Amino acid sequence: MNGLIKHLKLLAKMNWPLTLATAALTTLGVLFIYSACYVSEDRPVRMLYVQQIRWALAGLGAFLVLAVFDYRRWLRHAVWLYGLALFLLVFVLFFGVEIYGAKRWIRIFGDAGIQPAEFAKIAVVSFLAFWLGRPGEDTGGWKAVLTTLGLVAAPMALVFKQPDMGTALIFLPVAFVMMFVAGVRWRILATIVGVGILATGLLLGALFLPERLGPAQAPVENTLRLAGVRDYHRERIVGFIHADKDPMGAGWNKIQSRIAIGSGGTWGKGYLNGTQNLLGYLPRTVAPTDFIFSVIAEETGFAGSVATLFLFATVVAAGLWTALAADDKQGQLLCSGLVALLFCHVSVNVAMTVGLIPITGLPLPFLSYGGSFMVATLAAMGMIQSVRIRSRKDNVFEVV
Repeated sequence: MNGLIKHLKLLAKMNWPLTLATAALTTLGVLFIYSACYVSEDRPVRMLYVQQIRWALAGLGAFLVLAVFDYRRWLRHAVWLYGLALFLLVFVLFFGVEIYGAKRWIRIFGDAGIQPAEFAKIAVVSFLAFWLGRPGEDTGGWKAVLTTLGLVAAPMALVFKQPDMGTALIFLPVAFVMMFVAGVRWRILATIVGVGILATGLLLGALFLPERLGPAQAPVENTLRLAGVRDYHRERIVGFIHADKDPMGAGWNKIQSRIAIGSGGTWGKGYLNGTQNLLGYLPRTVAPTDFIFSVIAEETGFAGSVATLFLFATVVAAGLWTALAADDKQGQLLCSGLVALLFCHVSVNVAMTVGLIPITGLPLPFLSYGGSFMVATLAAMGMIQSVRIRSRKDNVFEVV
């Protein structure tokens, strides 16, 4: 009984704006997954929303356990978590279930499975927080940068091999944010950004060189292949820039998503009344997952979209508030890395659905259908709460 009371007292110290916004987004996810699977009253709804409720409950358990568990003890075991993540990423390449040409899932019970890449993100952030936040560690120079990039390169390469380029690339901005918080000098960070922009420009230039370059085409193709760019990557990028050239193929999802969002108007068409979804123009294979924001925008309009983004902004702001109030550098790094991870997912997914960037396949936190992603995201929120619960600073301006 005393242990239960102690844990309840700890939970009472949580960051409640973060908790309430997380609960609201998770509830919205279940509601709109139901809507994304809805056709009519005469036809049964796909039971994805029921499975999402189960995963949300599992994620709630992870949230509560990790909120109560001392994050400092968690980080002391981060090297083992990082090693386990690498092991699972290798394991899935050899023994994973192949779906649509990608090996990303490990089947455990019947049709149930886990996606190691989702938990690898948490493990990498945890290990970087431990490594960069060690007392007395000099994190201002190139040694910290090269070590960080080396630690990130291994999971990136393994996830890229699945293949899952979107998830692989998300490690980079998260690592960049954590290096910034760790105190890496801004000139070094600016150099990294410059190299990244140059590399991206060269890659895009190679993609859009004229098709008939004669003998020069072979070196271009070899360069793209070495960079890991496959035909379907090229199709996605070309489909993004020239969607009108293949509206029934590579450009279909982008076009239909923009129609769905634009047709929602100010207040939307109403719950369960999204015609793009009901008529199947927004494919039912992606509406509950990568394009759930399109469903929300069509049915709730601009007002509902802004409200949804406001809830995400609340989570991000609460996470950064917790980072500022953390008692130690490792807590600051952990919160910053997890918030950066969530922010990248939200910004990339929303930008993808409105047609600002190519389709990447990154799900929307709390809202998109998916078990591993839901549990991992709620677990990350629990870790942020663990930092908040153990913070002795009630006023964040004490650390500014």
